[in-house]
Amino acid sequence: MVTLAEFAIIVITISLSGVMSPGPLFAANVAYGLKGGIKTGLKMAYGHTLVELPLVVLLGIGAISLTTIPQFREITSILGALSLFVFAGIQIKSTIKKPSTIFEGKHGPFLAGIILSGLNPFFLIWWFTIGFKLITDAIILYSFIGIGIMFAFHIWMDYAWICSVAFLSSKGKKIISNKEYSIFMIAISGVLVYFGIVFLLQAIH
Repeated sequence: MVTLAEFAIIVITISLSGVMSPGPLFAANVAYGLKGGIKTGLKMAYGHTLVELPLVVLLGIGAISLTTIPQFREITSILGALSLFVFAGIQIKSTIKKPSTIFEGKHGPFLAGIILSGLNPFFLIWWFTIGFKLITDAIILYSFIGIGIMFAFHIWMDYAWICSVAFLSSKGKKIISNKEYSIFMIAISGVLVYFGIVFLLQAIH
C-alpha cells in the first residue's frame, strides 16, 4: 500500500505540470504582479481556488459513484497514463515554442483568477484526466477524506507559485531564467512519462 508520504510525492510531482505551466493565468499574474506584488497574487490565487475546489469535490463525488464498476482502477490507470503521455508532449511543445506572456487586464486579479481558470481548456482537461486519476487514487487509499488530502497536497503549490511570481514581478525579477525554466519543464515532462509508465504497470498487474 502507498504511504501518505509516497502519495504526497506523487501528487506534488505530477501537479507541477499544471501549476507551473505557461498560460493566461501566468501571464495575468505577471501583469498584475508588476503593480500589486504579492497582494494581487493572493487575490488571483483565491479566485483560482474558487473554481478549483468545487471542481475537485464534484470530480471526487463522481469518482466515488464509479468505484463500484469492475476494473475501475485499471481503467483510470490506463486513461491517466495516456493523459500523462499527452500532457508531457504538449508541455514540451509549449516550452519550445515559448508562448507570449503579454496580458492586458480588464478585470481585477480576483476576477481574473476565476475567469482564467474556469475558461482555461488546459486547466479543465488536466483535472478531468490526470487530476481525476489522482482523486480516484486518493479515494481508494483514504476514502472520501482522500479528496481533501489530495487537494491539500496540490493547492499549496498554486499559492506558492502564484504569489512568488507576483512578488518577483513587482521587483522586476524572474524566479529562473527562460533557459532554466525550459530545462525544468522538460524534466517535469520526463517525470510525467515515468509516472505514466507506472500507472500502466498498475493497470497490468
